[in-house]
Amino acid sequence: MHLGERRRPRGNASPAADSTMVDAVRNSVLAGAEPATAAGVASAIRSTGRLLGSVGALRAAEQIHAELQGLGPLQYLVQDETVTDILVNGTTQVWVDGAQGLQQVQERFTHDSEVRALAVRLVAAGGRRLDDGNPCVDVRFGPFRVHAVLPPLSTTGTLLSIRIRRSAGFTLAELEASGSLAPEFAAILRSVVRSRLNFLVSGGTGTGKTTLLSTLLGLSAGTERLVLVEDSAELEPDHPHAVGLQSRHGNLEGSGIVGLDELVRQALRMRPDRLVVGECRGSEVRELLTAMNTGHDGAGGTIHANSAASVPARLTALGALAGMGNSALALQAASALDVVIHLTRSAAGRRVTEVGVFDLDRTDRLLVRPALTRTPSGCIRGEGWAALQERLAARQAML
Repeated sequence: MHLGERRRPRGNASPAADSTMVDAVRNSVLAGAEPATAAGVASAIRSTGRLLGSVGALRAAEQIHAELQGLGPLQYLVQDETVTDILVNGTTQVWVDGAQGLQQVQERFTHDSEVRALAVRLVAAGGRRLDDGNPCVDVRFGPFRVHAVLPPLSTTGTLLSIRIRRSAGFTLAELEASGSLAPEFAAILRSVVRSRLNFLVSGGTGTGKTTLLSTLLGLSAGTERLVLVEDSAELEPDHPHAVGLQSRHGNLEGSGIVGLDELVRQALRMRPDRLVVGECRGSEVRELLTAMNTGHDGAGGTIHANSAASVPARLTALGALAGMGNSALALQAASALDVVIHLTRSAAGRRVTEVGVFDLDRTDRLLVRPALTRTPSGCIRGEGWAALQERLAARQAML
C-alpha cells in the first residue's frame, strides 16, 4: 500500500486495542518498581482477565510496548524499512520521508495534548525534559533521534521530528547496484580510502551523507583503529575496530556540556588511525583541521553544503565560529583536506554527483576543483582530475 494511503494496522481495531484495557495495563506496568519489560507487560495483560487469545494478547503486548518504549501511535510507521523520518505537524498532519520522498499518511491526533504527551515521553526517554521552560529539545534514544518544539514557539501545535537510524548499512557494491553510485565514482572512492586521503562528504539534509560515510569507513583496513566523534551517534561502519564518542548536552543548570571540539581533542589521545567527525557544524572544524595537519591522515567527516563548490564557504563560516580568519582557514584547509564527495537528492533518489579536490587560487582563496561529475549523459572529468590522480599516486607511494 502506498504510504500516503497507509492506515493503522487492522490489528489495532481488535479487542486487544481497547483503550480502557490499554490504559489499565499501562498504569499497572508503570506503577511497578521495576523497569517495563515484555514479561511485565504480558503479566499485566493476563491480570486484566480479558480473554484475548494468543493473537489478541500478542497485539495488545505490541501496542502497549509501543506506548511505553516505542513511538506509540506512530510505531507502525517504523515497520517500513524505507522510512527514515517521521514528521508530526500538530494534530492533523503526519508525514514520512523515505525512498519515495515526503508523503503524508492518514494518522491523526484528536487533541494537541496527545501530541505533546507523546513528545514529552519521547524526550524523557532520552534523558531530558520538555516543558514550557524547555520548549525546544533534541534527544536520542534507541534507534530514534527526536526533536520537539512546543507552542507558542510553534504556531501549528506541538511539532515532532523523528529520525530513524537503520542498523543495516550498505556496501559500496550495493550502492553501485542501486544506482546511487556510478561505477567510475565507486572506483575513485575505493582509491581515496585505500590511499588514506582526507575527505569530506557534503550534501543537503537527507541526502545520505552519514550512510555513505559509514560505507567508506567500512573499506578501511581491519588493522586500523577508527575513532568516531559525533553529536548524536549514527555512524555504524562495518569495521572490527571502531569506537565512538558522543557529545553531551548540559543539564537544567547548563553545566556538564561536552562539545565536539573537546571530543576531537580527546579522540587524538586515543591512538586513532582514522579520526572521523560525523558532522562538522561548529568550532570543532579547527580541531579537525589541526589534527589533519599534524599527521592524522585518512580522516573524514560530513558537512552540510548545497554543492561541492560551496563547501569552502561553509568551512569559512565554521572557521569564523572558532575564531579563525579567512586566510588562516583557507591555508589550513588546503593543506589538510584532499577530497570532497558531494551527494544530491532528487526524484531519481540519493546519488553521488561530484568528487572534487581542494586547492587555493592565485589569491590564496580556498576552492574546490571538480574532478569527476555525474551528468545525465555520463560521468565527466573536470579540471581537478589530474590533481586527484597525482594525490592518489603520491599517497600510494608513501604507504
